[in-house]
Amino acid sequence: MTFRSYMDIALDEARAAAARGEVPVGAVIVDPLGRIVALAGNRTRELSDPTAHAEVLVIREACARLNAERLPDHDLYVTLEPCPMCATAISFARIRRLYFGASDPKSGGVLQGPRIFEQSQCHHVPEVFDGIGEAPSAALLKSFFAERRS
Repeated sequence: MTFRSYMDIALDEARAAAARGEVPVGAVIVDPLGRIVALAGNRTRELSDPTAHAEVLVIREACARLNAERLPDHDLYVTLEPCPMCATAISFARIRRLYFGASDPKSGGVLQGPRIFEQSQCHHVPEVFDGIGEAPSAALLKSFFAERRS
């Protein structure tokens, strides 16, 4: 089987989030047949909701569309390493594989910080693949924050 990345679509969602003034993070959930089930970008400011991260929104949308509380055999593509809250949601959703772009030394929760999937309380650990689309993901974030600092 040939690997197909959906990170370009996640990057489109991240760019749309940036255009809305949100931190540019985008996410896509794909079913076992490679069909896109849901897409989302950050909406914390728009929704006045600190939990409206791209990962949480895309999991909510996919679960609603499938009328399911879990997403076994589904893959998640996200442009930034998930924070601890999102990593926990990914575990609860039973996501099969997590692909992420840029690492997040400040707020990451997968390979940085608390490393949620390594905790004994973690009920499900997805396969994790980092660095997929890392350069464009990191560049988008750096550009976004540089504009706000100037």
